[in-house]
Amino acid sequence: MSILTLDKVYDAKKTLNEIARKTGLVHSIYFSNKNNIYLKTENLQLTGSFKLRGAYYKISKLSDEEKQKGIIACSAGNHAQGVALAAQKNNIKATIFIPSTAPISKVEATRSYGADIKLIDGVYDDAYKKAIEFQQETGGVFIHPFDDIDVIAGQGTIALDIFEQIEEVDAIVVPIGGGGLISGIAATIKQIKPSCKVFGVQAQGAASMFESIKENKRIELPKVNTFADGTAVKFPGDLTYELCKKYVDEIITVTDDEIASAVLALMEKEKIVSEGSGALPVAAVMFDKVKLENKNIVCLISGGNIDVNILSRVINRALLKTGRLCDLTIELLDKPGQLRDVSAIIAQYGANVIRVRHNQGGEGDSINDCYLKISLETRGFEHFKEIQDALSEKGYKILSTVQ
Repeated sequence: MSILTLDKVYDAKKTLNEIARKTGLVHSIYFSNKNNIYLKTENLQLTGSFKLRGAYYKISKLSDEEKQKGIIACSAGNHAQGVALAAQKNNIKATIFIPSTAPISKVEATRSYGADIKLIDGVYDDAYKKAIEFQQETGGVFIHPFDDIDVIAGQGTIALDIFEQIEEVDAIVVPIGGGGLISGIAATIKQIKPSCKVFGVQAQGAASMFESIKENKRIELPKVNTFADGTAVKFPGDLTYELCKKYVDEIITVTDDEIASAVLALMEKEKIVSEGSGALPVAAVMFDKVKLENKNIVCLISGGNIDVNILSRVINRALLKTGRLCDLTIELLDKPGQLRDVSAIIAQYGANVIRVRHNQGGEGDSINDCYLKISLETRGFEHFKEIQDALSEKGYKILSTVQ
């Protein structure tokens, strides 16, 4: 296993001073409950994610001869942008393979930096195979998104930032895809402050590193299924697997519903736009999966490149998950004033009606029966329950609810 030395990480930091931002560390009152939670805002990094760090440092280490051959990369979008910008700054031709499932915004942002884009059907691993084939055909230099010691060193500079920004840090929670980010951060942290805990977080639908550590060998998943596309990796790296096994204290998984709730909470409470992968650490904290109390914990918001179309669906899912968007069906007699009376009760309890459908009874129902289907915006599950109880007390028959 290649050793990631602190000297290499400090060298990466020196190199990155010319381009990378030292992103902010925000204390979150909203997320601080059992612990003091800080948010490391790499979503505000150039290109919108931490990936610029590793890509730029790796490319800075190439010889003139290697640069002449051009560089090749594969990515779900964030590494692609980091490579493309680094290539532009160094006047190097870049060819980047991106899975067709990547958000359009990431693809177009990469193209805007002058890279040649190759869209590949499938997920990250499919793009990786095509990129390797192209590298073998052309002789270009492949810039691996995570399984490379220089890339990992670049990502490790985030840990140096954090130690400069907070005097006492007890734990850092980091997203995991292929493992380059957490490998760099964990290896750096453990060499500076071994007592600091490092937690990794993966989506349940793409938990390749979680399964690999559990089985004590690298596991390739048959498929991945998560909207957190930046961490949708079937097979972790060889180097990153070994570094995670050595330095990471625990790996946690979260559901897509939990990730969606974290994306919404970050936007509403902290005014931070995060993509699904970037919200993984916050999801772990929100749903009490980091078993610590009274500690200073840093959650790394790794990126903010979320497609606006996906964002609207994520918000809707999060509203459903938290009980703030609810449906109910009421059986009524079909006579004037019924909708007015039901609406008055809902308004009295401060909910907002956003959709109403009125259906007459079907075969087998009374001639005078009808059904009122109402979609509501509420403050949460308890608020919705209050409305149901109030309607029931007034004699209305509730047939079904959707929460």
